[in-house]
Amino acid sequence: MPKKIPMRQCTGCREMKPKRELIRVVRSPKAEISLDFKGKASGRGAYLCQNPLCLKKAIKSRALERSLEVSIPEEIYAQLEEQMEAENG
Repeated sequence: MPKKIPMRQCTGCREMKPKRELIRVVRSPKAEISLDFKGKASGRGAYLCQNPLCLKKAIKSRALERSLEVSIPEEIYAQLEEQMEAENG
């Protein structure tokens, strides 16, 4: 029997994709926001595609902020952009 692949929804494009293909943004129990590349950090998570257009949609609609129930600093958005450029560049 094939192994089940966990699926998550991108907060930008709202499409379901395999968890491994997405970047996880985490709000820790201490309300700190960080990027989680291993998918193991504790806290509330929201997922984004590796696509810069999805990031722009999520910023415009404030989807990440709603998902994590906290305002997100500009540094996190900058880190996400850098990560996407590294992956796609």
